[in-house]
Amino acid sequence: MNWLTNIPPKIRALVGKKQEVPENLWAKCPQCEQMIFHRELEAALHVCSHCGHHLRIDARTRVSSILDPDSWETVELPPCTADPLRFRDRKRYSERLRDSRGQTGGDDAILVAAGRLKGAPAVVAAFDFRFMGGSMGIAVGDGIIAAADRAVADQAALIVFPSSGGARMQEGILSLVQMPRTTIGIERVKAAGLPYIVVLTDPTTGGVSASFAMLGDIAIAEPGATIGFAGRRVIEETIRETLPENFQRAEYLLEHGMVDMVVPRAEMRDTLADLIDLLTVPVEAREPEVELELPAPPASPAPDAAVAE
Repeated sequence: MNWLTNIPPKIRALVGKKQEVPENLWAKCPQCEQMIFHRELEAALHVCSHCGHHLRIDARTRVSSILDPDSWETVELPPCTADPLRFRDRKRYSERLRDSRGQTGGDDAILVAAGRLKGAPAVVAAFDFRFMGGSMGIAVGDGIIAAADRAVADQAALIVFPSSGGARMQEGILSLVQMPRTTIGIERVKAAGLPYIVVLTDPTTGGVSASFAMLGDIAIAEPGATIGFAGRRVIEETIRETLPENFQRAEYLLEHGMVDMVVPRAEMRDTLADLIDLLTVPVEAREPEVELELPAPPASPAPDAAVAE
């Protein structure tokens, strides 16, 4: 028997059997390009063990890493028109929405959850960058307002984790209207005397950074996060100057007073709990709301006697 060509059937079956290997066993760090075992990556909250790079995470993973286990529930968001402008570029907007929903399992780029953070009531609004780059449209605007209203109703702190490329171009002016809408929603939280904390993650740009993302009582950033309005290339072409190497990075913004602190993901939960404890004023210690009394209307002048006659 020629063993080079005539392989016995039993040996052929043993050698030729294909081993099914899951595709998600390993992940490559986009910063150092090292391979990381998926269980090791999940245990480290998706932070590279080789270089410390903070990988992007989905909204549900973000909420689970912050709020107490089994204490939170998702907040149902109001339905909105899926494709108000019937927009189409290379693909229909409705098709892009369907693809993103299939990829992420969410209705849009934001997830709102209400629960507790080390026992303290908290509402978390987290973005999912996988959903059309975390862009802000009507649904995201409704999500921020719903989160603000729930925080006021529960007398809870509001924590927002933006991760967005800005306004959603497929909704045109309707996406830009979300900037003042979300700002008003945040003002409701502040007017109620409740903490509003923003954790800027990679990336936070465009209309999101120009509205609610920069209005926090405390502005926290994850290490290495890109934070700004316009992109680096656009700014350099506009001002015709070369920007610093780490421009728009979290550490650069911390040095220049744009954020209050840069906190690693492993320390985020404890840091947020401490901040909520410091910023929360007990209900019995709050100043009562002052009711403004409107001045009485001026008395009507007495009619002139000559005119009366």
